[in-house]
Amino acid sequence: MKAFFTEDQLLHDPQQFMRLGRIMKPSDLPSRAHALRDALQARGVTVEEPADYGRAPLEGVHSVDYLDYLESAYGLWRALKMPGVEPGIEVLPNLSPFYSGVPGVARPPCPSPSIVARTGYYISDLSCPIGPDTWRSILRSAHTAVAATDSVLATGDAAYALCRPSGHHAHRDRAGGFCYVNNSATAAHRLWERHGRVAVLDVDAHHGDGTQNIFYARNDVLTVSTHADPAGYYPFYTGYAHERGAGAGEGFNLNLPLPHGTGNDVFMQAVSEGVKAVSDFAPEALVLALGFDSYKDDPISVLRLDLEGYRLIGEKVGALRLPTVIVQEGGYLVEAIGPALEMFLRGFESAR
Repeated sequence: MKAFFTEDQLLHDPQQFMRLGRIMKPSDLPSRAHALRDALQARGVTVEEPADYGRAPLEGVHSVDYLDYLESAYGLWRALKMPGVEPGIEVLPNLSPFYSGVPGVARPPCPSPSIVARTGYYISDLSCPIGPDTWRSILRSAHTAVAATDSVLATGDAAYALCRPSGHHAHRDRAGGFCYVNNSATAAHRLWERHGRVAVLDVDAHHGDGTQNIFYARNDVLTVSTHADPAGYYPFYTGYAHERGAGAGEGFNLNLPLPHGTGNDVFMQAVSEGVKAVSDFAPEALVLALGFDSYKDDPISVLRLDLEGYRLIGEKVGALRLPTVIVQEGGYLVEAIGPALEMFLRGFESAR
């Protein structure tokens, strides 16, 4: 198996995020990527630098106006001139514009050219600060997913994208939950361009709301997510079992929310149900959105998986024997994510 990562992904170095009304130390640390890369190298997996694909692959799932915003936001923010007010060290929203949107239906571009207005429009929460090098890291993280996808398209095998920042909370035109560009959706779109029938299975602790939203009205991309019950957990507003898709996509979205405190056994029942849905859909390729924030000691987890759980997930997904792009999503206990990846790969490769 090949893996892809570039040092540019370490440039994003957030200084803050909001949790329960307090500015906290960031969870998405560059050291996360070091731990995962070390685990790959210890397993003998070659880690390759992705090519620079520019913005074109991202435009398959994101609006041009949103990408324009991400690329230019920090420079415009630092140039902001307001009497008696200096801009903060990072771009953060202070507006939450009401939008009664329909999943799968595009919003218009932000009607105001103000960087303050656009920040409120395109960033949905206070976990996505934009610093001087954030755009470069976002872009190169997406390139990592694209490179892994191209490897799978060339070989019909599997490849791992060490994406950081993560992506599954990023909507077509909105950042959230540490995610700016949807790497899993970008990979799925690129697979779809060749194969025409693709599934995304998300096993992160959080619902993959951005991925769901991007494909919600389509019947050629199946989206499945196992995650903690969102009634009391991010992203709160989506991830419920009744959300099944819209229009042509009705029946092509499956959410499997789990009680908080769920451990290996119940989680694996949900994964088995998700894998069966993927098998019944009979896709030509698979994207696995892989998160380790379901680990029992993760600082933001409400689930209770142990390391053996990730081996079991690997076995179950590997047994599908589909061309598979594995895209890294969450996992914030740096000491655990390397061993978790090693266990996942052990199970995945044994089942293949």
